[in-house]
Amino acid sequence: MSKTVLFFPGQASQYVGMGKDLYDLSDRARSLYDLASSELGADIAQISFEGPAEELKRTRFTQPAILLHALSVLTVLGDRLPPFDYACGHSLGEYAALAVTGAMTFENAIKAVVRRATLMEEACQANPGTMAAIMGLDSGQVEDICQRASVKGVVIPANFNSAIQIAISGAVASVEEAVELAKQEKAKRAVILEVGGAFHSPLMEPAKVGLAQYLEQLPIADPQVPVVANVTAESVLKADDIRELLVEQVTRPVRWSQTMNYLVDNGVTTVIEIGPGKVLSGLAKRDMKPETIINLDTEADIKAYIAGNG
Repeated sequence: MSKTVLFFPGQASQYVGMGKDLYDLSDRARSLYDLASSELGADIAQISFEGPAEELKRTRFTQPAILLHALSVLTVLGDRLPPFDYACGHSLGEYAALAVTGAMTFENAIKAVVRRATLMEEACQANPGTMAAIMGLDSGQVEDICQRASVKGVVIPANFNSAIQIAISGAVASVEEAVELAKQEKAKRAVILEVGGAFHSPLMEPAKVGLAQYLEQLPIADPQVPVVANVTAESVLKADDIRELLVEQVTRPVRWSQTMNYLVDNGVTTVIEIGPGKVLSGLAKRDMKPETIINLDTEADIKAYIAGNG
């Protein structure tokens, strides 16, 4: 039997202007942006819709902006959201997956992501680092390269995005060393990324501590549909496990490639990406080869989907 997964993108999927049409369309969407602005102490709607791009790229703003976009799509869809068997999101996208499955209210997901983004930006400033993308080498090769480069500081695989696309994260000198080693190993591509810090690495430890304290007080319920967790690439169905995995996620790799394998093994043939861009759809097209891929980013996307599905 064919199964469906909802995907929610993470940082680097943002673009200036995203979500503006949905904001204009829905009172509920506007109220979510107002809540986030109040929590942030900054007008996230203006930053999302008008930029500048450099401001939107700041971790503190990027994460809530992307979440708000996804939640706005869900809000406009309402009860026309198709039935689904799994939900998962890339890094911060996991919070949208938890919201759509009822593990968190939309409001609490926003509050948690605002807190997470602020803590992570502070950790970036306290422990400067960077990330790099390596393409054309397998996970074993990348892990070996990180181990060899770690003589210059912390560096680990941070995002297993596909079978041959892995991001590494750590101290600047060690990431630079790993890039050079990857080139020597004949990687198709090895480049430093323009990011604010060493996400999903031990350098994020201060954010992990702060987030654990925050999530301890935040209501989380058992999800009504399985959420495939970044840390384990397996379904999670219990609130206590979700809380623990969200904390672990801050310093642990995003196992997205393994997540896609898990979904294929469990009969998923339809992928619906909800939020800005088509990054996750592109990865799925190559690695999952699903029968159907649907992107829901704009009001036009939603109208086309509704028209095609009665």
